[in-house]
Amino acid sequence: MTTEIHRDAWGVPHLRARDPFALARAQGLVTARDRAWQLEVERHRAQGTSASFLGPGALAWDVFARRVRLADTARRCQAALTEQDPETAAWVAAYVDGVNEGLADIGEGPSPGAAPEFARVGLAPGRWEPWTPLAVWLSTHILFAGFPAKLWREEAVRHLGPEAVGLFATDGPGTAGSNGWLVAGERTVTGHALLAGDPHRFVEDPGVYQQIRLACDEFDVVGLAVPGVPGIAHFGHTGTVAWAITNAMADYQDLYRERLRRTGAGVEALGPDGRWHRAARHTEPVHVAGEDTVEVEVLETDRGPVIAGGPEGLDDGTPLAVSLRYPPRVTGDLGFGALLPLLRARRVTDVDRALDAWAEPVNVVQAADTEGGVLHRVAGRVPVRAADNRVRVVPAWEPGHEWTGWHPLPRAGLTDGVAVMANQRGVAAGLGVEFAPPHRADRIRALLDERRTWSAADLPAIHTDTHLASAAALLDLLTALDGLTGPAAALRERLLRWDRRMDADSEDAAAYAQVRGAVVRRLAAQPAFAALRTPPAYPEVLLPWLALVPRIGYALEHLLRTEELYGVDRPALVRAALEEVAHARVGRPPASWGDTHRLAAWRALPEPEDEARAPALSGDHDCVLCTSAVPGLTDLAARGPAARYVWDLARREDSRWVVPHGAHGTPGHPHHHDQLPLWLRGELVPVVTDWAHLEKESDAPPRR
Repeated sequence: MTTEIHRDAWGVPHLRARDPFALARAQGLVTARDRAWQLEVERHRAQGTSASFLGPGALAWDVFARRVRLADTARRCQAALTEQDPETAAWVAAYVDGVNEGLADIGEGPSPGAAPEFARVGLAPGRWEPWTPLAVWLSTHILFAGFPAKLWREEAVRHLGPEAVGLFATDGPGTAGSNGWLVAGERTVTGHALLAGDPHRFVEDPGVYQQIRLACDEFDVVGLAVPGVPGIAHFGHTGTVAWAITNAMADYQDLYRERLRRTGAGVEALGPDGRWHRAARHTEPVHVAGEDTVEVEVLETDRGPVIAGGPEGLDDGTPLAVSLRYPPRVTGDLGFGALLPLLRARRVTDVDRALDAWAEPVNVVQAADTEGGVLHRVAGRVPVRAADNRVRVVPAWEPGHEWTGWHPLPRAGLTDGVAVMANQRGVAAGLGVEFAPPHRADRIRALLDERRTWSAADLPAIHTDTHLASAAALLDLLTALDGLTGPAAALRERLLRWDRRMDADSEDAAAYAQVRGAVVRRLAAQPAFAALRTPPAYPEVLLPWLALVPRIGYALEHLLRTEELYGVDRPALVRAALEEVAHARVGRPPASWGDTHRLAAWRALPEPEDEARAPALSGDHDCVLCTSAVPGLTDLAARGPAARYVWDLARREDSRWVVPHGAHGTPGHPHHHDQLPLWLRGELVPVVTDWAHLEKESDAPPRR
């Protein structure tokens, strides 16, 4: 059978080949044609070489990638995969062959996949290696578990005491979340299950998820792929079984405070046995476009790579070095052994078995099949170790902080035919420290309970719900204020009448956000938090987790409701914030939430007019429509639904999906941004399964 490439009306590639290896090659080929620039940016980021063409702004990431040893870990994992699972290794290699063929076509001249960004930076597509997809996966997810939060907790506990851990616990500034819900057949109009949800990630252009169909003699799967990685890992539908994930918010990466010293032979680290042990050491040059090359010292102790500091301490002289221990670096396994079995799955038992090989990120998984089977479990590796490891940076030289095995992974059932996952403290509660507030999960379940039966056409309305339950903490304090007059009294009454929906056209939502921001800024200015305003000189990549204003903004509900807050007079502070905003609004034209709450999609090469063109958004951090502003800092939303999906187990062709931009990554292409208006309105496009309704683009060229 000749390998075929078809497209639907939205430009989504539907690939058909004789076997999984020819299909993987076709997936790599079409991804290179559609998203060459994105693939090359991700390859360079995984290698720590992106500053060579993106310039100084990319240097911090490149240094982190070198020090955390992303590429070397990927090589280790690929070598182990080749030895232990040669079929999967060959399948990944076939994908890489396809990518290289597609990039070579682009390099030879104009083509459907040509991207103008290459000319802007003077970059030619490079060559992918068999380990590159593993490096891209690792680079994409290395910060998923939010290990830098341990640096924050260390500082917060040092200055405020142990209670600060719980007080500031929430879905943090850099942590990815998601919504997902499973409705069993007993609650649907067809008698077959539905799966729906939306992964919340940094919204990138091109998008982090690629709509695709992969069909061969062994399987026929539609789903959302990660560009640069073969298969369909997170969200897929084989026709008889479908699966979806959210971030489990598990803690599976540890930070160690290291004592290092230089010797004539190199660098040594003090171990828990009281002895000094040789640390691996070498230097690597990081090339920076337009600037001098930077030499990076790469150190690794018996715990793991040193990601901050060194024998001389941090850049500000703080005598500190921090190493990171993460599962793939320890085991040499990135979980790619799960990818082919997922594509071949026919029932939830097959998905369940495949996920036993999953490594990271640690996810909550839901699945359902056409025979009525359902699955709700955690997948991934979480090490067994001391409780302190999960909360803070632990001393490497003290015994008791070693890994001693892997946690058994919990499972859960359905309640009244429904299971909801929204990063809350649920099935994975025993595996993490910080979880998302329960508001999204509670709201989804409440909406599902409003009717007994659901159809695939009904569920997209849940995706775009904008009710903000977390607003209650601030509104309750406003209710208790007395003696207000003039504009402040009028604003207070307006907010108390507000329906608590963060709709883009709502002036009340805008007023609430203004008061909330003022409260956050005033809290951050309190003397009790003064020591947290300037964090130690950690690497730039880690600083978003240590910024005080976002930490207060995301934890505002806790901070306003706790019995006592370090002597802060919160009613007086809220009164002052209300009066500040009320007087600032006098004489100004009314503003709606969407005037300032706009999409700030990440682009490797941003255009000067990007912000001016940014579309208005509904939603907020704790809404089901989770478009995350940073209260007190900015109303722009860099994070939001990176895709939306509804998987129908009755008829796969009744499933539907959407991504924030489009199927193609090249600016100006008809399918570059054609799904954006639908995404903004909360609409989804049909999943096409009839080959007769697709347009055949070409046969993939033969292997060179």
